[in-house]
Amino acid sequence: MALKLKGIPYEYLEEALPDKSPLLLELNPIHKKVPVLVHNDRILPESHLILEYIDQTWSNNPILPQDPYEKAMARFWAQFIDEQIITVGFRSLVQAEKGREVAIEEAREKFAFLEKEVTGKDFFGGKTIGFVDMVAGSIIPFCLARLWEGMRIDVIPEDEFPELNRWIKNLKDIESVRECIPHREKQIEHMMKVSERYKLA
Repeated sequence: MALKLKGIPYEYLEEALPDKSPLLLELNPIHKKVPVLVHNDRILPESHLILEYIDQTWSNNPILPQDPYEKAMARFWAQFIDEQIITVGFRSLVQAEKGREVAIEEAREKFAFLEKEVTGKDFFGGKTIGFVDMVAGSIIPFCLARLWEGMRIDVIPEDEFPELNRWIKNLKDIESVRECIPHREKQIEHMMKVSERYKLA
């Protein structure tokens, strides 16, 4: 999303996960995970680091706010999404140790914070797509929501989370985002396979 937004040409190599290619293991031997960015023979792993690197390398269409406080808060919400939203939106629902309904309610309690944060704004970044939108946008509507679809549940129904659902619609209106959206049926199948592997782990 970031590269498309900034108009930077790139070569995209997709991994056939869960298998990990020799190239991925060579580029990211510590975490052994995607994504990995290679630029001018420099190797950079981890989504947040890659986004910040792209933003500082190409200054057009800024992703992070310039204001120090707003920049710090953008990093805070991105970390919240990585550490808590993924946990309640994926791991807790898949394991459902307390039962699925309890897991759904616990997830909605966390999503309520994002609902409040995006209220009255087109995007988390304000009028234009930004850092938090890219972090949340890559996780919530096109990964977690596909898992929920496969599980036949709706964790963020529109009547309870109108602002989040409006935000998702705004994201899909952006051409550079639409170009990155995975094929719906394939993504549902992929996320269900991921959940099955997670249950067996």
